[in-house]
Amino acid sequence: MKRTQLREHIFKIVFCMDFCKEEEMPEQLALYTRQLESAGEEDLEYISGKSRKIAARTEEIDSLINAHATGWKTGRMNKVDLTILRLAVYEMKWDEDVPTGVAIDEAVELAKKYSGEEGPAFVNGVLAKLAD
Repeated sequence: MKRTQLREHIFKIVFCMDFCKEEEMPEQLALYTRQLESAGEEDLEYISGKSRKIAARTEEIDSLINAHATGWKTGRMNKVDLTILRLAVYEMKWDEDVPTGVAIDEAVELAKKYSGEEGPAFVNGVLAKLAD
């Protein structure tokens, strides 16, 4: 599976985290990954591992987002945009395999696909401030 596809699956799992209790997440993750017929074992490990790492740093990630999203706090943000930002911020700050520019570009592409009309510009703006 391509990194873009893996990232999209991670986005969906991280999105689910806002609507599930923490103790439900292992089961939700297992249910989600079971339905990925085209994913190999390595892909499933990548998806599960990165999702867990983002979950473990959500508080820290949200603090960074709050510090760079002028006029917005994570509690008021559209859940899709917030999830995209969480994934991108994790990649920018803690995933050495993903260059910052790639993390931003991929986040904007996810926003184009899943967010509203203003989502891509909002995501790009927050991440650009964070990258400076």
